[in-house]
Amino acid sequence: MLHRLINYTLATLLCLLPIGLIAQPAPAPAQQEPIAIIGATLHIGNGQVIENGVILLENGRITSVDMKSRNTEWQKDKYKQIQADGKHVYPGLIALNTSLGLKEIDAIPATQDVNEFGPDNSNARTIVAYDADSQVIPTVRTNGVLTAQIAPGSGRWSGLSSVVQLDAWNWEDAAYASDEGVFLHWPSPYSRSGWWAEPGITTRNKEYQKQIDDLDIFMREAAAYARMPAVAEKNLRFEGLRAVFSGKRHLYIETGDALAIQDAVLWAGKYNVVPVIVGAHDSWMITDFLKENKVSVVLMQTHRLPSNPEDDVLLPFKTPSLLAKAGVPFALAVDGHWQQRNLAYQAGQSAGWMTKEEALQSITLSPARILGLDDRIGSLESGKDATLFICKGDILDMRSSEVEQAFIQGREISLNNKQKDLYRLYKEKYSRE
Repeated sequence: MLHRLINYTLATLLCLLPIGLIAQPAPAPAQQEPIAIIGATLHIGNGQVIENGVILLENGRITSVDMKSRNTEWQKDKYKQIQADGKHVYPGLIALNTSLGLKEIDAIPATQDVNEFGPDNSNARTIVAYDADSQVIPTVRTNGVLTAQIAPGSGRWSGLSSVVQLDAWNWEDAAYASDEGVFLHWPSPYSRSGWWAEPGITTRNKEYQKQIDDLDIFMREAAAYARMPAVAEKNLRFEGLRAVFSGKRHLYIETGDALAIQDAVLWAGKYNVVPVIVGAHDSWMITDFLKENKVSVVLMQTHRLPSNPEDDVLLPFKTPSLLAKAGVPFALAVDGHWQQRNLAYQAGQSAGWMTKEEALQSITLSPARILGLDDRIGSLESGKDATLFICKGDILDMRSSEVEQAFIQGREISLNNKQKDLYRLYKEKYSRE
């Protein structure tokens, strides 16, 4: 009780901080004038690179992407020109399966709104809990993350995910694709003790089949509910799955073991649903199966030790390249909320076994395709939203990357954040001594 009281007291004190001490940039206004970014290397996001290019932004959208030497038709005096010689332009990075905006401080439960009570909450909406004023959001924008899929936490059916753009006054303004998917935590077939360096005992989960049978009962009832043309009283446990059966909502199944992935895909197939597998650390073992069943993968947390003691210590870093070579659609993702600032560097690590443009695609166009939003974001193509950034150096290289300007739907957003303010504050303090 005392521990909880202390946590709530700390949360209250945080809310009472003087507003001048909180570095929260105001959302940018709508794009006021056409913009031309000239002379940069354009990383399209689909593997293509254009050197010395020109990209035109009008009314929040990309209207042209071309080589500077060939583009003679645009009226230069009509555009606000940004000279970006020697710099790089990238599509905005997309963070998948994140608690960004749902969690502020790990040590203070009062600042977290990720989990619901009970195991079956397919109707629980993350979007209404999203905090557009989170001070974590500006810190991840600084590293090029401009769009995020906010996902629910615990429970068997943990709730509905939504996609947000990361420059908004409130959750209504932030919503980019509301309630686009429902998350299911698949039971684990194994129980492991110890860790990679000192492995313990691996035992089979004796309740595994029963847990799948329970899911079957739930799913059959949900399918029957979804077939009803109208219901006098909504069953909230089943309501979130109604759009899954009609194909209008994604089913994300969180699991990692090869056996569990296969079981989950075949189980969903019984209901004519093709799931997206989230986690998927053993997906490299069953690439033929994933391709045959047209399953996409959100590969989580490749900056880690391998799952099994007999695995190559570099296997997590290599797994993206193994999926790419096998032709399995995949995207990279990072656990947590503030950790999203490292998304580009995780992709950069995987570039040791694949091309840099393939690595970039895994955090731009590939996640957009998984979300069903590749007609709007994920690449620098005419007609898409002008959600992109200008970087001094390689965004995949933490030693040289420095995001200088960023745009969300053509709006030039602030790249200031609390950490930058603190850096300037204490730099000034110690320069006086």
